[in-house]
Amino acid sequence: MMRKQQKLGQTFGNANAAGAFSNPISQNSSTNINNPNSGMNSSAAQSDSVAGTSIGLTAQQLGKLIDDAATEKVKQITNKNNTLTTIFSVLDPVNDIVTTENELVTGGIWSSNIASLSTYFSSSLESTSQRRYYLDVYPENSLTTGAAVQFSVAYGHALGSGSDSQGLLNDSPTRAVYAQYRSLLLAPGDTRFTTPSGSTNSIYIVNFKRARLKERLDPGNFELPLVEITSRVQNATGSVVVNTSTRITLIDDSSLASATVGESGKVYNIVSGSINNGVFNPSAPVYYGLAYPDHGVLVLDGNRLDQVLGFKTQQSSSIECSNHFTLFHSISGSGTITNPSTGDSYGFLARNSEKITSKHFFVRIKNAQYNFSNNPTYVTGSVGQIYEPSFRNGDPKTYVTTVGLYNNNYELLAIAKLSKPLLKAFNREALIRVKLDF
Repeated sequence: MMRKQQKLGQTFGNANAAGAFSNPISQNSSTNINNPNSGMNSSAAQSDSVAGTSIGLTAQQLGKLIDDAATEKVKQITNKNNTLTTIFSVLDPVNDIVTTENELVTGGIWSSNIASLSTYFSSSLESTSQRRYYLDVYPENSLTTGAAVQFSVAYGHALGSGSDSQGLLNDSPTRAVYAQYRSLLLAPGDTRFTTPSGSTNSIYIVNFKRARLKERLDPGNFELPLVEITSRVQNATGSVVVNTSTRITLIDDSSLASATVGESGKVYNIVSGSINNGVFNPSAPVYYGLAYPDHGVLVLDGNRLDQVLGFKTQQSSSIECSNHFTLFHSISGSGTITNPSTGDSYGFLARNSEKITSKHFFVRIKNAQYNFSNNPTYVTGSVGQIYEPSFRNGDPKTYVTTVGLYNNNYELLAIAKLSKPLLKAFNREALIRVKLDF
């Protein structure tokens, strides 16, 4: 196993040796060594040095000579033991550790990391009260084992239209939704969501599930399909009829313009277009709303959806209209249409993105290192004889399976597993690259 930095106080031993030298490497640490060639220690050497002054050396000079000799012996034994019975190896920060790298990683945003979603199920697990505010969307029946929310839809109105306040003044669900996203996404003092087409009181929300989002929605890599609404009852939890012959897809305008940066991070306009073909009519785009990739939120202009797709957004303030169910039906209706260019259903396309910080550690194993194991099964008998006879004759073998990264206090920080065991012997060397992402 490997470590970044070796502690000065490490003990090296010899089973047949006795005695110790004080190691002057550091004033704050000492290395104890069992030395087979000497029974003296540094304090005894200092006593002898007084008698040695008759040959022209002071006690201090003789003491220094003895300490220097002890230090050299420490180095010799340490080097020998490090080669034959290495447990930890120091990583050179210049040659063995590559400077930190930042890498942008993207992936499909939906369950199982897929990038296209074409089946949509509303949740039967939400209470009636919850459904007044939002609707969770699943890729399968919400009661299926392992089913997970992919995104939620909601409807907000600045004045509270489209929902019943149930006798509570200024406390309707649509007002609360609008106020929530205004507080989250707009700068202080901004009271309305505004696109290049103007401000709007009426907004539809697509909110990606945070667990699926990672760091952010990947700009330029989402495509929202919508179909026309031909009829609906006042409360959209009831009958809603879609016209699949009229369909649009919405993307952001990151291919045309840089994002504006505000209180909520980067902001892009939502326009008609597709990932493959870009913005439709780029010289005069049709604006549908705003995309907030750092929050994973799409804000759609309700007035524009009424004009283009006949959403027929209800503005009553005395009954529950559940306009967000209209958006759900418009999205889910697109899944029944076949895309002629691919032969598949039109899907809601989206990817997430995150920056991964990486370091590479190059672990170099020389031929004389790591050829023995401290696994108890490696030896046998009361004296610890190597179990395998062929290993006793100078040809031991081990298999490297794991690399551990330690700090200066011998604390394990990370473990890297090899894809398969790596044979190690005196006639084999190895270079293992450990990539640490965080």
